[in-house]
Amino acid sequence: MDRDREFDEYVDARALVMRRTAYLLCGDWHRAEDLVQTALTKLYVAWPRVRRDSPDAYARKVLVRTAIDDSRRAFRRRETVVDKVPDTRVPDTASDFDVRRALASLPAGQRAAVVLRYWEDLSVKETARLLGRTEGTVKSQAAKGLAALRALLGHDVLEEQR
Repeated sequence: MDRDREFDEYVDARALVMRRTAYLLCGDWHRAEDLVQTALTKLYVAWPRVRRDSPDAYARKVLVRTAIDDSRRAFRRRETVVDKVPDTRVPDTASDFDVRRALASLPAGQRAAVVLRYWEDLSVKETARLLGRTEGTVKSQAAKGLAALRALLGHDVLEEQR
């Protein structure tokens, strides 16, 4: 199978999952799409070197690092003036919206740890390797992130989401 066809099949199978993960990392669907596109571009360049038995792990690592790099850019912190309010998707339920808003309020490290551990269902070891942190740091960041979410939402909402 040639490189382009193999990559196209991978993107067709995984782009939606990557987009959802990117959304949880940044809290904005449009920005999530940009992050996925940037990550897929980086992945395409590296595709010949990516191990075929675990392209998801490499893609996830590229996506998380892209999101972290993007969040450090100063221009993302400024408001953008627009002529017209964009159409936004209505949340499925009020608690879904609250969880997403609360998740978006977490610091990038805590948000990444929570998303990778509980959304992507990665182990502490896998999350630590992906983020380039120690396992202790991942445990600490995930615990602090969950505690912050519980404080913002109340314990019952988090249990409901599981």
